[in-house]
Amino acid sequence: MPAAAPHLHDHVDHRPARAAVAGGEARTAIACEGMCAGYYGRDVLDEVTFRVRDAEFVGIIGPNGSGKSTLLKVIAGLLAPQCGFVEVLGEPPGHARGVGYVPQTEAVNWTFPVSVFDVVLMGVYGKLGLFRRPGAADRRAASDALREVGMHEYADAQIGELSGGQQQRVFVARSLVQNPQLLLLDEPIAGVDATSQHAIFTLLEERQKAGMTIVATTHDLSCVATWFDKVLCLNHRVIAYGPPDEVLTEATLSATYGSHVLVVPEAQAAVRSAQV
Repeated sequence: MPAAAPHLHDHVDHRPARAAVAGGEARTAIACEGMCAGYYGRDVLDEVTFRVRDAEFVGIIGPNGSGKSTLLKVIAGLLAPQCGFVEVLGEPPGHARGVGYVPQTEAVNWTFPVSVFDVVLMGVYGKLGLFRRPGAADRRAASDALREVGMHEYADAQIGELSGGQQQRVFVARSLVQNPQLLLLDEPIAGVDATSQHAIFTLLEERQKAGMTIVATTHDLSCVATWFDKVLCLNHRVIAYGPPDEVLTEATLSATYGSHVLVVPEAQAAVRSAQV
């Protein structure tokens, strides 16, 4: 994508929270309006606008380099937006408590000598502050999270010794030990076998039913219609956003990935699944 022209309105709008709605409707967990973000002065995301309601399970799809990871980093408060309005759980990004973030596994140094249990226990440090150490309750929470993802028997193993699917489950456990209101996952099933994929999505679905809002990026189009309430099709800008049966059309997928995507069996399966 050619470099975008400089924005005359390059500022971040931190207007007061305005997402809660009356009449018993679900609160807005994430609100983005005209949001731009990127690196080294170049836009990766251009005028992105969408909203996620509480307890929704939203999938983000798009080609490599389309801005999926960048979008999650903005929501998580790890990358400042360059323009527009962004609100997360009623606060500016990075200020909201109750946000869990699971990065791509390839972004992790797997040679670092740390046990599975210690990786999960790291999830509690954010709420402890700088000088407090985890207590017995925190250690129990870490053990419970490992049981929830089916990895308790590997608690003493080195994280680098595990398979890709097992490592991903451990990082999901690390995020769950915080019991976040909003969980962000970047490619949670990349390189994961079918059994682990189903286990991870089943776990996430159970958390969603309990009230957690979940946003996940994925390259696996075959899972989109099965698990997600809404799908955000992204290619530097929002191509489409809505329920899978409305969004997953050949025209939308072509606009998102390019016309060649229609020869990919997973894309065709996604369209058929959404139309059932």
